[in-house]
Amino acid sequence: MSKTLLRISNLKTRLGDAGNPVYAVDGVDIEVRKGEVFALLGESGCGKSMTALSAMRLLPPSGTIVEGQAYLGDTSLFDLPEREMRRVRGGRMGMIFQEPMTSLNAVVTIGEQIGEAVRLHDRDSRDAVSRRVVELLRSVGIPDPERRAREYPHQLSGGMKQRVMIAIALAGRPSLLIADEPTTALDVTIQAQVLSLLKDLQRDTGMAVLLITHDLGVVSEVADRVAVMYAGQIIELAETRKFFRQPAHPYSRKLFRSLPSLGNRGQELAVIEGSVPRLNQRFSRCRFRERCDQAQEICAQQAPAWSETALGSGVRCHLFEHLPALSALSGKRATENHAGSAEQAGNLLEVEGLRVHFPIHKGVLRRVIGHVKAVDDLSLSIAQGRTMALVGESGCGKTTAGKGILQLIRPTAGSVRFDGDDLTRLPAGKLRARRADMQIIFQDPVASMNPRMLVGDIILEGMQAQKIGVSRTERQARIRDLLDRVGLSVDAADRYPNEFSGGQRQRICIARALAVDPRFIVCDEPTSALDVSVQAQVLNLLKDLQHQRGLSYLFITHNIAVVSYLAHEVAVMYLGRIVEQGTVEEVLQSPRHPYTQALLSAVPAIDPVLGRSVIRLEGDMPSPANPPRGCHFHPRCNKGVDSCRSAYPDPVRLSQTHRVSCFRIEPESI
Repeated sequence: MSKTLLRISNLKTRLGDAGNPVYAVDGVDIEVRKGEVFALLGESGCGKSMTALSAMRLLPPSGTIVEGQAYLGDTSLFDLPEREMRRVRGGRMGMIFQEPMTSLNAVVTIGEQIGEAVRLHDRDSRDAVSRRVVELLRSVGIPDPERRAREYPHQLSGGMKQRVMIAIALAGRPSLLIADEPTTALDVTIQAQVLSLLKDLQRDTGMAVLLITHDLGVVSEVADRVAVMYAGQIIELAETRKFFRQPAHPYSRKLFRSLPSLGNRGQELAVIEGSVPRLNQRFSRCRFRERCDQAQEICAQQAPAWSETALGSGVRCHLFEHLPALSALSGKRATENHAGSAEQAGNLLEVEGLRVHFPIHKGVLRRVIGHVKAVDDLSLSIAQGRTMALVGESGCGKTTAGKGILQLIRPTAGSVRFDGDDLTRLPAGKLRARRADMQIIFQDPVASMNPRMLVGDIILEGMQAQKIGVSRTERQARIRDLLDRVGLSVDAADRYPNEFSGGQRQRICIARALAVDPRFIVCDEPTSALDVSVQAQVLNLLKDLQHQRGLSYLFITHNIAVVSYLAHEVAVMYLGRIVEQGTVEEVLQSPRHPYTQALLSAVPAIDPVLGRSVIRLEGDMPSPANPPRGCHFHPRCNKGVDSCRSAYPDPVRLSQTHRVSCFRIEPESI
């Protein structure tokens, strides 16, 4: 009896018209076995999602399957009439789409949306739909499922919405679950919950999972086998453990060298120069050749064939047998900003008791009945040329804190001293004059740029507002210099934002921030949605700029690996307050607060040999409109004591730089 559940053979999917076709999937072969987790790994635009959509026959109107076969068991998916395919889709094959908010109907309750899938695909439960809905919600770990079934998507957190998507996909009792980037942009704690859920469901039901991702940590956590995809083709296939020990393809190797960590913070991250080649061409050479630092003459002369490296494993590379061991490869040393010099320069920014409360209005007269305490008594300081990372779950107040510091949102209370001036007390005119010293890089570069403006005009806008440059000629020269500094060509100034990749757009935002010659930049999740290789480019750039210009950063993120590589100090935030703060080494290597310990335990381990014990946080973060009495974390803490419920703990100083707000921590002699 065959162990193969899904078999895709020589799949070729074309987008666009026949006159200018784009070969999004070009000869892909995949076999997913019963009961396994098979990961499809690669950067954006390589064809991962299009492969899955082809198997589901959910291509966009311009998409056409021009060649190949796909079998689910003995069923030929491409030969089924659409009516039969609808029964398979959502029945034997379930799919979790990447963005749950756009996949759920905002005006239909959760229970009705899951119930629709039950009625369509689970014949045995059609007479007891409500009971099956509650059963599904309970199986994906949603507490109080009877109440949640009556709620709407906007009433659920991001992690809960993703769990609802999983429940809908499970409604038809599938034998194969396709999960398209199920943890992208989720906090590490929620990501750990979703990954644990997928593993438990896979073990309990015996279904297979086709996991689409660009996150190596996620692959190492859950996958049995991994296929690396590049420019429409599979270029490497191996068992997960073997892949992480010794990747065979130069592209896979460079991905590993692009990963930030505490161990390589003194090195420049490896960067895969260039971008994925355009797929509107026929290739007679290796598709990775232009970006490969190992390329030889043969790579330009012919496309590499598939070479089997072991039973069920292989690689598409001419040179794989002659590549050096991965351990022999190392990144270029980067110049560090040493702590001593930064301390001598003194603090550039000092924040004391910052509060940002938003009023809650009710009724026709808009009476204030309460406040959302987004930031509640936050204090931190950042020295010249240093990076402070602000980490925590979504909704904890990180972005609001950054905007409050910059006075983009006026604080309710507290002081923000920047180079000696209290920004909260400056009148509008003087504050506007100081804006050149303080800039922000927003999380979404697309939303933060006017799509109708040329890149040059986007960068010029800030210089004109701050009266930087005495003439247009001087400003244009400065724009060219800025584009060159962030690694973009000069002709980028005459193009529109939509003509660039995600990493390039983020570089444009960095150039815009630098245009007014700032001393301090708030970086709000600038790498959260970027591929590993593009993330490495942005991190290298930020680090180089800090060294060259003495910039200070407040780096807002939930990516602990980025923190370990880039930051000097880190502050952990929970429900508007900092619960632990110290140097990167103190907080990441010796976390003392239970919340910090839970966050770090949830970070996926890249090395699958090293097991980890994840500290599960029960429930969701409480509402900042009604925070718990006492320590805000105590309802989710497994180490709480009676005093945690009655008062908020004062900070306990463990060293000159390390402090923790927790009743269980005893002060140490300094």
